[in-house]
Amino acid sequence: MTYRIAVIPGDGIGPETVAVAVEVMGAAGVEFEDVRFDIGADRFARDGHVLDNKDVLRLRECDAILKGPIGPAITDRTIPSGTVERGIILRLRTELDLYVSVRPFVGASSNFVVIRENSEGAYAGEGGFLRRGTSAEVATQGSVNTRLGVERCIRHAFAVAASRPRRVLALVHKKNVLTYAGDLWQRTFDEISPEFPDVSTEYYHVDAACIHLVEDAARFDVIVTDNLFGDILTDLAGAVTGGVGFAGTANLNPERAFPSMFEPVHGSAHDIVGTDRVNPSSQLLSTAMMLEFLGEIEAGATIRKALTVTIDAGTAPNRIGPEVLDLLRSTAVL
Repeated sequence: MTYRIAVIPGDGIGPETVAVAVEVMGAAGVEFEDVRFDIGADRFARDGHVLDNKDVLRLRECDAILKGPIGPAITDRTIPSGTVERGIILRLRTELDLYVSVRPFVGASSNFVVIRENSEGAYAGEGGFLRRGTSAEVATQGSVNTRLGVERCIRHAFAVAASRPRRVLALVHKKNVLTYAGDLWQRTFDEISPEFPDVSTEYYHVDAACIHLVEDAARFDVIVTDNLFGDILTDLAGAVTGGVGFAGTANLNPERAFPSMFEPVHGSAHDIVGTDRVNPSSQLLSTAMMLEFLGEIEAGATIRKALTVTIDAGTAPNRIGPEVLDLLRSTAVL
């Protein structure tokens, strides 16, 4: 089968890591049409384009989306804050109903997955200003939690937990002070739990979960949490399991009504573009996740094995271009 893969190289190191991922995907034997999209901070800086309806329609015609990191350099003050994040990343999640984010983490003694609600919470955009620019200014930022959004995320998390050897699912929230949203999450979690009798359940306040991630990440199997907490927890999880350069992300529409999107956890890192210091592992792991979601299990496993062998040999790929592919091929896996 030939897949139509929407490829968004992104900004900063994105074009470099995505180029490696596309090449490795071909080396793993996958037949695909590379459908390119020029979307990101660099494009916005050139002509003010963010993401329009034509882009969304073209994306919907593809089987999956392989996306590099998007965003301007930290020192760039010319692009208003939130332009790229809300105009591209969050819009893609809502337009394609990518309501669950799956981020697996494997460390020296830990192996866990974080399931994050991906389209609601504090990132939904509810809020506003009163008397902006005055000494009496008020800014509000609400957290939107619907029964539909919470339930389908939790149900997916239970299904993931049921498929793993340990079968333990931990809800992470802050229900002692976020009493409305936290109550909805806990009640929904408790109501779905009997449908998965083989899955054990736990609850952690988010601050306690952060401590445990640092001190004993091995206690976790699967975590389910809301959008904001999931964003923070997964960055911390990346840091304690080897770095965000070794973690991938799947933004899923589990029903496959729209193409799902796969991307690295890390940012665009403009400061190391072209320095031979870029590690494409996160992009490659995201590519493996994409192929497995498409049913190309063997190809995904091939990329995972190549990365594992390469990293275990102490030669983690940190160069961009033919050197990375040669390094992976030298493992006799690709």
